Amino acid sequence: MTSLDKPTSDTDRTNPTAQQEADAKAVTEAALFEAFGGIRGMVETVLPGLLFVTIFTVNKDLHISAIAALVVSLVLVAVRLIRKDTVKHAFSGVFGVAFGVVFAMMTGNAKDFYLPGMLYTLGLALAYLVTTLAGVPLIGLILGPVFKENLSWRTRNPGRKKAYAKASWAWGLILLAKCAILFPLYWWADTAQLGWVLVALKIPPFLLAVYLTWVFLAKAPPPIDVFAEMEAEEEAEKARKAEAAAAVRHHEV
Repeated sequence: MTSLDKPTSDTDRTNPTAQQEADAKAVTEAALFEAFGGIRGMVETVLPGLLFVTIFTVNKDLHISAIAALVVSLVLVAVRLIRKDTVKHAFSGVFGVAFGVVFAMMTGNAKDFYLPGMLYTLGLALAYLVTTLAGVPLIGLILGPVFKENLSWRTRNPGRKKAYAKASWAWGLILLAKCAILFPLYWWADTAQLGWVLVALKIPPFLLAVYLTWVFLAKAPPPIDVFAEMEAEEEAEKARKAEAAAAVRHHEV
């Protein structure tokens, strides 16, 4: 069993000091900000849908509304490319808007602009819940590489695994609650009503889930930096080889 596989219990880890707890919270905040795109990512998520429903509310023109939403999504990506920023959040927005535009154009029903995103939200909610039940909570798979711990939390850091499980339950249940509001509106409300409710529900549930994730992880044991461990093992192996080579040369002399 290598050091990367060796289990580490919570009792093996020292009780964190106030400074360590503050550092852990700061690291957690930075990681969540990076993983979920921060304020700019939220703006890029909301703006296309907001533009679509605003234009459609005014003129009821599906084509103009859809094209405007797609264009603004492409502009957001272009801005990130020009600034050489991370484009994953903007690209995900473009794909989401593009699917909505294509679906709405095919059916001729403006409400279908929102359907792919709603189905994605439902699928994501189920993914959070199913992976947690399976012992590999999705939020841990997402944030593990960000914290440089990869999957070490599964076997070596049980306290952190529990925190990831709690966070994944929170994400899954919050997204399911969101779906429970939106899908009835898809059938009963008109396009403008559905659009405004959907825009209103873009940020608050997301912020609640992120906040709960921060709360759970800030109280959890710190992540195990497996990259630093691997680098340390490589350096130790190089040192051993150097010592062995020096011993051979000394013996030959």
